[in-house]
Amino acid sequence: MSSGPGILRVATREVNWMWRDKVAIILVIVIPLLAFSLLATTFSNAVIRDLRVDVVDQDRSQTSMSYVQAINSAPGVSVAGRSVDLTGAMHAIRSGGAIAAVYIPQNFERDLLGGKRPQIVIFHNKQYFTPGNIASGALQAAISAATAASPAGPSMGIFAPGPLVVEQYVLTNPALNYAQFLLRAILPTVLHILIAIGAGYAVGSEFGTRSTGEWLEAAGGSPLAALIGKLAPYFAIFIVIMAVGLGIFHGLYQVPFRGDPVMMGAAACLLVLAYLSLGALFQLLVRDLATGLSLTGIVCSPAFGFAGVGFPVLAMGAFGRTWGALLPLRWYIQLLFDQAARGVPLRDSAEPFIMLGTLAIGFFGLSWLQLRSIARSPRSEPAATPHYDAPGRASVADAFAAEYRRVLRDRGAFGLIVLAPLIYGAFYPQPYLGQLIRGIPIAVVDDDASDLSRTIIQTLNADEAVSVAARPTTLAEARIALARREVFGILSIPAGTEREVLKGNKARMPVYVDSAYFLLYNRTLQGILEATGAVTADLLSHGARSDGSLFRAALLRSSPVEVINQPLFNQTGGYASYIVPAAFILILQQTLLMGAATLGGVAFEQGGHGARRHRGAGAAVVGQGIAHLLLALPGFALYLIVLPRFYGFTAEGRPAELFVLAVPLILSVSFLGQFAGAWFKRRETAVLLFIALGLPLFFLVGVAWPVEAIPNALRIASLIFPSTSGIDGLVRLNQMGATLADVSADWARLWFLTAVYMTLAIATARISTGWRDSHER
Repeated sequence: MSSGPGILRVATREVNWMWRDKVAIILVIVIPLLAFSLLATTFSNAVIRDLRVDVVDQDRSQTSMSYVQAINSAPGVSVAGRSVDLTGAMHAIRSGGAIAAVYIPQNFERDLLGGKRPQIVIFHNKQYFTPGNIASGALQAAISAATAASPAGPSMGIFAPGPLVVEQYVLTNPALNYAQFLLRAILPTVLHILIAIGAGYAVGSEFGTRSTGEWLEAAGGSPLAALIGKLAPYFAIFIVIMAVGLGIFHGLYQVPFRGDPVMMGAAACLLVLAYLSLGALFQLLVRDLATGLSLTGIVCSPAFGFAGVGFPVLAMGAFGRTWGALLPLRWYIQLLFDQAARGVPLRDSAEPFIMLGTLAIGFFGLSWLQLRSIARSPRSEPAATPHYDAPGRASVADAFAAEYRRVLRDRGAFGLIVLAPLIYGAFYPQPYLGQLIRGIPIAVVDDDASDLSRTIIQTLNADEAVSVAARPTTLAEARIALARREVFGILSIPAGTEREVLKGNKARMPVYVDSAYFLLYNRTLQGILEATGAVTADLLSHGARSDGSLFRAALLRSSPVEVINQPLFNQTGGYASYIVPAAFILILQQTLLMGAATLGGVAFEQGGHGARRHRGAGAAVVGQGIAHLLLALPGFALYLIVLPRFYGFTAEGRPAELFVLAVPLILSVSFLGQFAGAWFKRRETAVLLFIALGLPLFFLVGVAWPVEAIPNALRIASLIFPSTSGIDGLVRLNQMGATLADVSADWARLWFLTAVYMTLAIATARISTGWRDSHER
């Protein structure tokens, strides 16, 4: 017995449609679980070990060998090469053989024993931000340990004040687990894209293959009942999937949950409601499935950057902060980190919760109002499907010309292949353009109230990384300010600090730094260490000039070996210079992949199996690939040549070399898209299935997450995606000054993928049409 019109009938109608529509089931169930599994496997090695480094030991003494052994024994790094000079070491870094290099100069042992404070230089790849920073830290620790155990030079026999020793107390994530930090934010980021796309597909299909009139009729003519009934099944499914994600994170990784589960449960419901409503709103505004999905992708795909996870909100420009405040994900991520990770009191999470609720209710209200407007307006008949324009003769030139015209005429394909790179080129970099984090607010609890403590505070304020924003009288007050995000670090100057320094003893100063956001943590700690280090150097040198002999003698007493840490390629450590060039190439892959696959769906919509057979002919596949190459090349030139210089990123690659690597990348993506599109019967399927895979693919490249930390089987499997070799090769060419010889392995893999996917695109069309013909007979 069927129920009467209303919410239940609409929901039942939606569930029945989902069950019949294979794409809907894959979109809302299979892809989220696949993405979660892929991410969980990628970050399964919580502790990063054995990052490959190269060592140039030009001293070859017993002492230098002890340093090499100390480096090789460090858990974070492993000596993968022993170059004879720096030229060989730089080749190893540029080609991917090492993430860092250590240079031990000639006569190192003699100068150490003679008290001449020899240098050891660490070169680390700052373009590969996270792996480079981890390797740099591990090498510094190993060299410091080796220095402590090395034979001492002659004693100076001079009294010196005691040094200031900063004792680090890491809050929130004391093990500095990178996987815990990244996975916590990435899971909801991937899911929010699928939520919005899923709702968009459900609502947009009513303007195409389904009927808006039947939808409203099932609701008894009530737009509110129609909208609630439509979104209710997806709400239930995605809440369950969010619970699965939390189970993966807190169960599989055994990460403690420190906050209020009721608030986070309510926040999860609001996040799902917000993006279901947003996806529905775009469809109701444009009344065209493909266009609505494109708008949804433009808003949701870059949301991770605006959420403030990688690059903090306080360092963003006005546009980044304003746009981010309009995204529900930004407030949910803040709630997630404050409650699940930091365990702050509920009252300190009130603002993000209210903002999240306001956006969810607002988007739902706008969707309801737009649906009510549609219900009152007369229904228009859908436009007739145009006939597929297939060339009569399957030559490469004919296929090229037909495909080129087809892209220019088809709004969806043109938007994906040509317009989307232009939009993302302007939109995606916005949250990162501040490059460096400056003036991070910290609190100082000064229990010493001495000239020395006042000097420390003045030096902290002079450092560009931090700024003393609070002077609480107790640590308890400082912790409250930390929970409220008023400060992000606390320096305590205990009573008697100046007295201990004047007695020649070490003066220990506790520093409490919140590691919920790793970039904030590292930058805050860097600023505090730089300031206290400067004060210590001034104390030891008695105010001598930094280029004088007294200053050098003071440094020798504090450290007999000078360690110079030299970043390579992205020398200022700019976040945009690191993330944007790699992301640009992934954007180009995803837009071209979805565009090429969309054209396969268009062909089947307009011409059925006959059109698919035409597209799968060998000459047609090649011609279509050349058309995609010419259409995509302007976007590549924009991303690799124009925009890096416009935004001030490093761009050292020669256009000819970039072109040589870009050609097989574009062709392999085109043929992959043609292969996938040969299975699709509708144009929107490509966007539905591929749009949420960009972020998981990004972490498989090795730019943001070390390849040594990715399970070997997954690393090998990731090579089937052109982006893995394309990003690695083009970033090394353009940002690191590598030569084609340095990236020859990436170039060879891309041509191999080109041949494989071209063969599969041809074979798939023949198999699918042959299977149909045999069944018809």
